[in-house]
Order: sequence, then C-alpha cells, then structure tokens
Amino acid sequence: MAGRAAASGTAVLLVTANVGSLFDDPENLQKNWLREFYQVVHTHKPHFLALHCQEFGGKNYEASMSHVDKFVKPQVLLQSPPSVSWSAEQPLDFLNGKLVALGSFYFLHESLKSIHQFDFRAKKYRKVTGKEIYSDTLESTPMLEKEKFPQDYFPECKWSRKGFIRTRWCLADCTFDLVNIHLFHDASNLVAWETSPSVYSGIRHKALGYVLDRICDQRFEKVAYFVFGDFNFRLDSKSVVETLCTKATVQTVRAADTNEVVKLIFRESDNDRKVMLQLEKKLFDYSNQDIFQDNNGTALLEFDKELSVFKDRLYELDISFPPSYPYSEDSSQGRQYMNTRCPAWCDRILMSPAAKELLLRSESEEKVVTYDHIGPSICMGDHKPVFLAFRIAPGAGKPHAPVHKCCVVQ
Repeated sequence: MAGRAAASGTAVLLVTANVGSLFDDPENLQKNWLREFYQVVHTHKPHFLALHCQEFGGKNYEASMSHVDKFVKPQVLLQSPPSVSWSAEQPLDFLNGKLVALGSFYFLHESLKSIHQFDFRAKKYRKVTGKEIYSDTLESTPMLEKEKFPQDYFPECKWSRKGFIRTRWCLADCTFDLVNIHLFHDASNLVAWETSPSVYSGIRHKALGYVLDRICDQRFEKVAYFVFGDFNFRLDSKSVVETLCTKATVQTVRAADTNEVVKLIFRESDNDRKVMLQLEKKLFDYSNQDIFQDNNGTALLEFDKELSVFKDRLYELDISFPPSYPYSEDSSQGRQYMNTRCPAWCDRILMSPAAKELLLRSESEEKVVTYDHIGPSICMGDHKPVFLAFRIAPGAGKPHAPVHKCCVVQ
C-alpha cells in the first residue's frame, strides 16, 4: 500500500461539521452522521483526513457529555476497511471541565511513512508517530494554536466560545496550515433584515480578518492554508426578502409594552393576501421552501456576498450543493429546512491563493477535486457536513515551502 501514495499522489479529505445536535439528541442522528461520513471516506480513500468539528460536545453540556467518549473513539468514528489501519490525533478543548466549541481530528493512513506536524513553541516539525491526544488546556499545547475572539467582537453574548484552532502539517513535501474556525451567528432575523449588509456580517468580517492576520503574521514562515468550519455566513437578508417578496405588502407587529418590532408579516397583494413570509427574531417562515433546494439553491448564490470582502485572500471552489443550514432535526425530514433562519451556506472550506494553486495543480493531473456536502437526503442534524477531496500530486508542494531536514525533530 505504500506504493499507492507515490503512484497516484496523496489523497486528502477535509471535512467540516457542526455536530452540536448530535450530542443533544444522539439516538438516531449519530448513526446517520457516521454512516454517511463512512461512505464519503470509503469513496475517496484518503491518506490524510482532517475533521473539523464545531459545537463539539453539544450545547447542553451536562446532558451530552456521556455521549462524547463513544463518538470520538477512532474505531467508532472511522471504521477502517479491511487491510487499512489508521492512527489518530484528537485535540479536544475543555473549559472548566466542559467541552467547548472546537474539536479537531486528524487521521493518517498507514501508507504515509513520513508526515510531520509543526511545534509552534520550538518552531520545528516533529514526526508524527502513533496516536496523540490533546484533551487538556489547549493554550499550553505547542502542537497547535488556539484563540477565542475578544469579548467585544460580539458584545450581545456574555461569553463566547467562538474562535479558531490552527495546526500545521508537512505532507508529501508540502506544508500547509489547517484552521478550524467558528464565527458569530445572526442573533436576530429582524436585526439582520434592517441593513444591507447586516451588522452581523460586519462582525464576521472583523473576526475572519482577525484570524487571517494571525495566521499570516511574522511569527512563523508563511505557508498555504485551508480555513474550514462554520463561518455562519448568511445571505444578504434584506436583499433576499425584498426579492422573495417583491410584490408583497408588509404588516408590522409591535410589542404592546415597548413598541418594539417583534414580527413582520409579508402578504401577497392579491391571491387573498396569502402570507408569503413571517419574520421574527428566531423565525424565518417562507411559504415556498423549494427555492432553497431547486438546482441546489443556485438562484440564491447572488445573495451570498460575505466572502467577497476577502476575494484577494481566500478562494473557494464553485458551490454545487444546497445551503448547509438550518436543516430539520426530524429524522424523517432529511431535506427539509427548519423555519428558524433563512437557509444559507454556513459551512465552508476556503483556502489561500497558494493552496488554490496546489488544488489546481492536483486537478490538472487527475481531475480528482470534489467539493460537496454529505447526506443530502439524510437527517444529520441542523448542519450538513461539507467536504473537500483532492490529491497532492508528487512534487506539487515543492515550489511553496518544503520542510528542511534541519528543522525536523524525529
């Protein structure tokens, strides 16, 4: 099997998943999630697998902790096909004894004879051997960088688990960073609707810029990077509503005691004034959900604008799957969205210009780059996982940042 990697390149699979609901209601969702995840793994047969999880451990920590150990065991998370073995590195993050938002898993195929991970404290690469688990205070772990965003970035929350985890790898003479990221959500549909772009879009812009500045600063050599996780990117709410309800009249409902707007009702001008959309703080009830699924929702991509601010720093392959959030958690409704938020492509895999070159070089060799979601018709929680599969062609990384022998610790 060692010859397989050398002959056809090194297969890489990057997967992002917001898995909070799997722990909050684990009975069927975990089975669905793992089954569909296995299928993607066995289809693409990666040599290197990176799984970036958000809301790891769930939102209801005490109720979900009993399910975490079962989910993270390698033999449960990844059932290997015959004659294939894996080693795993599993950084988990604890805060006051409770799991917090980010968990990153890295699985290495047995045919990878030489793979190194960067020690940020020693500024050297260390050869990966066996299984490593980091489950204490990650801030003190030299093999990764972890930061939470400053509290003033999202003052509506008394405290926040949002932030990023960064690891650096050398694989097939190619060095790259993998950054697990979780950005801020839209706290209110009504507030998001007020301006274009919304105030929340501006907060995410600031937070993502903070991450990119940190991973590209002068402390370490600059390398290609992949940033993937739950960006919480949303469609431009004001533009979407105005487009979906072009000919509608708007009824405003206010609270009796404060006169605050608590609900907007959009009605057709004719057709017996049928309700098209009801909008509340945590309600986005649109009458025709098909628009979010038809042709993979591509008609709405024009409203997916948040990444445009970073067009010179981040690249994404063409999206050919429906919005990844918010799906129903009813096990019988695998394609149905909840009516809590406007569906959007929250879960993404983005890359630097150098990483883009790596993919394009790989694609020119074998046409093997795939960017898609997992479980299109299966209930897997409120987020559909998103994955990127590609191969690093032999020598593809050498023009960028090879690892010098003097920098490697065996």
